Amino acid sequence: MAARRTTALAGTLAALVLGTSALLVPPAAAHGRGGGPGHGPGHGSGHVVDAERFARQVTTRGVWRHLEELQRIADRNDGNRAALTSGYEASARYVERTLQRAGYTTTRDPFTFEFEVVDAATLTTDGGATYDVDQMQYAPNSPEGGVTAPGSVPADVTGCTADSWAGVEVTGTIAVVSRGVCSFAEKAVAAEAAGAVGVVVYNNVEGILFGTLGAEGVATVPVAGADLADGQAVVADIVDGGATLTLDTRFHVQQEESFNVIAETRAGRDDNVVMLGAHLDGVEEGPGLNDNGSGSAVLLEVAVQLAKQKKLNNTVRFAWWGAEELGLLGSTAYVEELAGQEGELDRIATYLNLDMVGSPNYIIGVYDADESTYPAPVTVPPGSAETEAVLTGWFDATGQPWVDTEFSGRSDYQAFIENGVPASGLFTGADDIKTAEEVALFGGTAGITHDPNYHSPGDDLSNVSREAIGIMAPAVAFATASLANDTSAINGVSGPGDQGHQHGPWKPGKGKGHGRGHAGAMDLRTS
Repeated sequence: MAARRTTALAGTLAALVLGTSALLVPPAAAHGRGGGPGHGPGHGSGHVVDAERFARQVTTRGVWRHLEELQRIADRNDGNRAALTSGYEASARYVERTLQRAGYTTTRDPFTFEFEVVDAATLTTDGGATYDVDQMQYAPNSPEGGVTAPGSVPADVTGCTADSWAGVEVTGTIAVVSRGVCSFAEKAVAAEAAGAVGVVVYNNVEGILFGTLGAEGVATVPVAGADLADGQAVVADIVDGGATLTLDTRFHVQQEESFNVIAETRAGRDDNVVMLGAHLDGVEEGPGLNDNGSGSAVLLEVAVQLAKQKKLNNTVRFAWWGAEELGLLGSTAYVEELAGQEGELDRIATYLNLDMVGSPNYIIGVYDADESTYPAPVTVPPGSAETEAVLTGWFDATGQPWVDTEFSGRSDYQAFIENGVPASGLFTGADDIKTAEEVALFGGTAGITHDPNYHSPGDDLSNVSREAIGIMAPAVAFATASLANDTSAINGVSGPGDQGHQHGPWKPGKGKGHGRGHAGAMDLRTS
């Protein structure tokens, strides 16, 4: 997961297929969502999968075997499975081998992108202390070896205006200011206007600050983000002893290539494709077993079990995305490629996204497409609420509490919804703090994050909750089987169709990724 993701959807569940012939109409959601039953899949026509039975076939044990292998892969490859590494290649080979044994034909979908290679990212004091910093997006490089100058601190620690620097000797210094009140761009502009030759903005909460100036040319001096404790230590050195600082932040851009892994069922009408995806890459800092080995493993086990279904109404396509942690690059390139091929996006009935579904201090989150809890900062395509209803309907019918998470577009469903494809997804939490209300619903510990090992070396197999996987895996399986049966509530398409496989399976071209290939790219903030 490249950024804090919280998402949800809702609507009416067209039908829940429970047993071989009965339709279960779920109760109204705990959020007070009413609505009567829709029309279930046509049992008299087509090939209806017993969705409840299929949900039982996708087990925690099966998912866990995949997670164990991903852990072994990380252990053998410098402790991570990040894009452009041997760990990612080995992860992809494992997914491909597993799918091929199940009977799928797999495809590597390549894409190219510009990747930022960090050459330097440090702040050093003349007292010998060296701190890690992050060069802000759109900030210029420092000269090789960095900028060396006395440090300065504004009278108002946030340094937002010229008044903040009144009475302070700023010319020829490296300004050190706190996050807060105004944007990073305003801080940089104010400090540079006062004469600073470099700017460091330290966080006002724990953790290193990943920021952006918002556009090219805002500042002509190096600007970096720093950790709260590090920034406070540097400020103390400046105030107490007039410390001299060296700010060295440099990167270069090179062209790189990565790939997605794609597979789809042999059965099902190809003009109505149900698609599911999870990003396969992790961050360089650790094994990435919750983020996002958990989503990848659930998706893989669903695919393996679905291959045993010889007849389906709709084709189901699975994607393991590459370079998500570098800025949603793989999924974006894929959707852009389809958008350039006439009718290809129209074949996708809906998309389900799985990103972090095994958080140790979990919530059971569903993307809030109907905006019943969170106003969406993006346009929600029609059909998304109905897609969500398949997931929430399962939870309601099985007595499982759930909560909305913001439909923000900040995961691999972003490109789909930007191109009008309905979407939904599941999420068990990242770096948000768990509330007492969430503890009452799901257990766990209030006052700490949903995943205390988010984007860290501690995101290993021990960081994944078996309980969360045991809740999420059957939900994904049920939704997959239900949508393979019938998407009429989403797009009006029901049954196997008259023409059968009239288009043939999608074949990849050569995608081009967009955006910075930078591990912190999706964590960027403007203020």
